[in-house]
Amino acid sequence: MKTGSLSMRLGLTVSLMGAGLVLLLATLAYLALTHELEKLARKGLESKMEQIQHSLSQGLDAHAIRGRPHSLMDLVIGHDNFYLTIVGTAPDETVLLSIGAKPQEPLLTNFTPRETLGYLNWADSNGNQVLSASSLMRLASGERVRVLLSLDRMDDQALLSAYLRATVIALPMLLMLIGMGAWWLVQRGLAPLKQFSHVAAKVTTQDLTHRLSVDNLPKELGELAQGFNVMLNRLDAGVQQLSQFSDDLAHELRAPLTNLMGKAQLTLSRQRPPDEYKAVLESNTEELERLARIVSDMLFLAQVSHPAARASFTAVSLADEAHRVMDLFALSAEDKQLALTLSGEALVNGDRLMIQRALSNLLSNAIRHSPAGAHISLRVEAYGNSVSLSVSNPGPGIEAHHLPHLFERFYRVDSSRARTEGGTGLGLAIVRSIMTLHQGQTDVRSSPGAFTVFRLVFPQV
Repeated sequence: MKTGSLSMRLGLTVSLMGAGLVLLLATLAYLALTHELEKLARKGLESKMEQIQHSLSQGLDAHAIRGRPHSLMDLVIGHDNFYLTIVGTAPDETVLLSIGAKPQEPLLTNFTPRETLGYLNWADSNGNQVLSASSLMRLASGERVRVLLSLDRMDDQALLSAYLRATVIALPMLLMLIGMGAWWLVQRGLAPLKQFSHVAAKVTTQDLTHRLSVDNLPKELGELAQGFNVMLNRLDAGVQQLSQFSDDLAHELRAPLTNLMGKAQLTLSRQRPPDEYKAVLESNTEELERLARIVSDMLFLAQVSHPAARASFTAVSLADEAHRVMDLFALSAEDKQLALTLSGEALVNGDRLMIQRALSNLLSNAIRHSPAGAHISLRVEAYGNSVSLSVSNPGPGIEAHHLPHLFERFYRVDSSRARTEGGTGLGLAIVRSIMTLHQGQTDVRSSPGAFTVFRLVFPQV
């Protein structure tokens, strides 16, 4: 039967295990008690047989055993549970002495006589368990007799029966206590889980500030609470980033859309010559192209952010891809009389087109911000467990307070200049997303008025 409550299932499991353990211990105790009683009974018989042997060796013969058995009777009389029979070894096996009311004659034929002490467990006509010991003993005259000593174990049976009755009576109560204790312990152990449920019920997309307290939690639940808090931190950061991105995107799209609407409304407000309509359409086309680039970059960012994009990764030569990108920008560099150089070679695991896209964004920025006649250096280096591809160019540089924000979406050092040059503000954000997908990172160093170096750092193959 399935139960919906974890505490009930754990409680039942612990109760069943406890019940099984109690039954096992009770059984082991019964077996141990039985063994010890058997051991004590044999020890008592052995001690009595030694005393009988001593008495027989003190000048007794067969006639004296019949006529003067006082020393032997003293050993048995007073012990209601002992029965002694001494039989001669002649062919007729005459009974020389019999002390006690329990008949032992049937044992004379079933219990083979021998020099060493032998034992036999049997039951009398009333069902009482009896332990008998038999041995051939030598008299002082050299004659041998057979001694048969029996111990009625009725008291041992009574003790075992009392133990069983007590166990049967106490066992249900003990199992009930175990069940109640198990339920209480499980309830106490699972009590911290209510905190999880309480916090989870409060978490919404509008409020991700709630966290679990890890104080006084068991180690296992403490680790789970820490993982839960880390998950909430990631969700909170993601939601805030998404909210910020939505705000930035709305801001970026509002400007060109406002320009388009304003120009269109102004143009349609009165009749104008064809040349003015053409100029307005050309201007609007530029704004639409910029909007198209923003949408295209957004779609690319969504594609790069998906883990499935790693499926197409292969071994890629950074030098080969850098040469291809340099060929694409050769005319732009030539227009500004810029020299492009490449050094180094290394293989990385990645997507060839994405690596080209990241390097293209960095190289286009370097060409845009380098003075005429300058030298732009691309360098591939391997060190430790990493491989880097750096793009270094002279120029105005970037102020230190801008560096931590360069790879954020829509962040611009000079927004007016970037819009004039047709930038979307997503180029470096795309670079960082590509490197994150490749399990790498990006960094930048810049000295205002001197140089700027962007690096793509990949894990080594």
